Amino acid sequence: MATIKRALISVSDKTGIIDFAKNISALGVEILSTGGTAKLFRDNQIPVIEVSDYTGFPEMLDGRVKTLHPKVHGGILGRRDLPEHVAAMQSANIPNIDMVVVNLYPFEATVAQPNCTLEEAIENIDIGGPAMVRSAAKNWKDVAVLTDASQYADVIAELQSTGGAVSQATQFALSIAAFNRISNYDGAISDYLSSFNPDGSRSDFPAQTNSRFIKLQDLRYGENPHQQAAFYRDLHPAPGSLVTAQQLQGKELSYNNIADADAAWETVKSFDSTACVIVKHANPCGAALGTSALEAYTKAFQTDPSSAFGGIIAFNTIVDKAAAEAVSKQFVEVLIAPDYTAEALAIFTAKANVRVLKIALPKGGA
Repeated sequence: MATIKRALISVSDKTGIIDFAKNISALGVEILSTGGTAKLFRDNQIPVIEVSDYTGFPEMLDGRVKTLHPKVHGGILGRRDLPEHVAAMQSANIPNIDMVVVNLYPFEATVAQPNCTLEEAIENIDIGGPAMVRSAAKNWKDVAVLTDASQYADVIAELQSTGGAVSQATQFALSIAAFNRISNYDGAISDYLSSFNPDGSRSDFPAQTNSRFIKLQDLRYGENPHQQAAFYRDLHPAPGSLVTAQQLQGKELSYNNIADADAAWETVKSFDSTACVIVKHANPCGAALGTSALEAYTKAFQTDPSSAFGGIIAFNTIVDKAAAEAVSKQFVEVLIAPDYTAEALAIFTAKANVRVLKIALPKGGA
């Protein structure tokens, strides 16, 4: 386990950072910081050393150059297990930096503003932050790197339980998260800049687009038993899409469950009035409108009762007791709705294998 003696903290999003810094300071960790973060620490009586004082080199170019210095990156990148690295660092008077806490300039939030200019976007492209994150993530065996406030509590708990150390397993997990963050950040920059035409106008279809996905689960198999598969979602999924579903009960979704559920949900949520859609093997075998969930389901089921057996049933309205009683008489693989009454959920608990999904309808419709 790596003992944390010195940490460099430089964050754009200050959420939770005061408590984090107080906790590591109480453990005897020396804190280095820059600009606004260092001022925040001083204002809260947290001991801190400015990076410019630490390196002996002032910030310059309106803050564009703060941490791009050998004493910073050498302290992060130097391997503690290589005698030649240790000797080189001692010769150059470069102490170890054992922890890097950095979150990046808010590029994504900046370009999401409707009136954002290219100049504003450019100034929100972080340089020093990603450089430190990459250095720390590369040297994960010796350095812990935190890139999100959601990581603070677990790391503090581990530091407190170990007397100031972080395990290799934790450092490796933090490293992966760090590289994922940098990948997403660079992808967002590429997406934005690639949307510009030579004349300065922007295209609805960028010259390059960078898809980024997060795995939700491994699947037992793909469309067929001999195929492997996994279920991923977009980094920023569309509101009301299947990947935002909350599974309330039932077995894990299969590949075919997901494909059919997506077809059923995308179809039923396109209706403005109360509707029910039943899908089997990627084909709608029942679709109907009604004055209630029960009426819509009854009509949809009557369309093709044979094909509805073992199908996926989707509603665009709350499923109540009456609708649940009707649905429970049939064999159903997946049930989808924006919500369920307590009485409806109680009925479905008798069929524990039925996958019951709850998905919030998107504002403004499908």
